[in-house]
Amino acid sequence: MLSKTKISKGYLTVVPKEVRRASDVRVGDILEWSLEGESIVVRPRRPRTVDDIVGIISHGGDAVAAKERVQRGRRARR
Repeated sequence: MLSKTKISKGYLTVVPKEVRRASDVRVGDILEWSLEGESIVVRPRRPRTVDDIVGIISHGGDAVAAKERVQRGRRARR
């Protein structure tokens, strides 16, 4: 599927209808942009599910302390 869009003066662009439908992108969704070599890759960021959160918590450790370390930009000690 090849779709084209134009970048506006404010560096805005539109997600083509075919892409929105195929990827189930909706108003309010967040798109993550990254560079892979010379290609621009755009992926929808999906909200975390309960299973994702349970998996994070069941990994062990002090969740509150881990969150504080992340917020302060510190790595966990090993």
